[in-house]
Amino acid sequence: MTRIQIIRGGEVLAGVEGKKEAQLLYQGAYQIGDEIRFETDYEYAIVQVDQAVKPARVYLPEKAFTFRLPLDGDNPAVYAPGAFAGDMHLCSIRPDEDNGYRNLARNPADQRGDVTCYPHATANVETRNESVFCARNTIDGEHIACGHGEWPFGSWGIGARTDAELTLDFGREVEVDKMVLYLRADFPHDAYWIQGTVLLGDGAEITFPLEGIDGPQEIDLGIWHRIRSLKLYKLIKCDNPSAFPSLRQIEVYGRDAER
Repeated sequence: MTRIQIIRGGEVLAGVEGKKEAQLLYQGAYQIGDEIRFETDYEYAIVQVDQAVKPARVYLPEKAFTFRLPLDGDNPAVYAPGAFAGDMHLCSIRPDEDNGYRNLARNPADQRGDVTCYPHATANVETRNESVFCARNTIDGEHIACGHGEWPFGSWGIGARTDAELTLDFGREVEVDKMVLYLRADFPHDAYWIQGTVLLGDGAEITFPLEGIDGPQEIDLGIWHRIRSLKLYKLIKCDNPSAFPSLRQIEVYGRDAER
């Protein structure tokens, strides 16, 4: 059984069920505090939380998760114009039956706070606690990096901290062999890092060089690593007078360790 429900204050406003997959068209305006509840018989699923948000391949250890609609404060700023707006909304869920080699980090449905949907990105600092600089932006699937601020330029901002760390939790064990970083490249506003280090969940620590370019920078992890999480840290800024190095996107390539 697969189910989607729109919930407001504990009340179910709309719902749909399917045997393997479900699509829900909700005709009504969302309000602050509304949630979308997804339930399924599968741990691996493809979820789309809104027609204006790209589908996400996710791992659901509880075979369910609640998406808190990002309507309050500055939260809408990291989504495409029209996302969650208006009075017609389409969301869906279906099983993900493919375990091919892919970017395991991408999750446009990631949210700040507690989650039961992975991968999930967190950090020890996010500039001024603003949504446009939060960790979840680094796995939203967008690569354009020639600006900063509202969608599509959301990034991870470090508030000029030299001890900034970003953690990526896959929620289960995966096997990975490559990482790709896209630094934000809104030059001359931005600075960039010339070196970084990744600490993998198996204990391996790999230091690598970085450049001030707009585009992918591939980091070969050397061998296959079986991990649940990784941490990006020890980021060394260039001598550019700008105080604003930032990460636009992180990709980690591999496959699920077990299915």
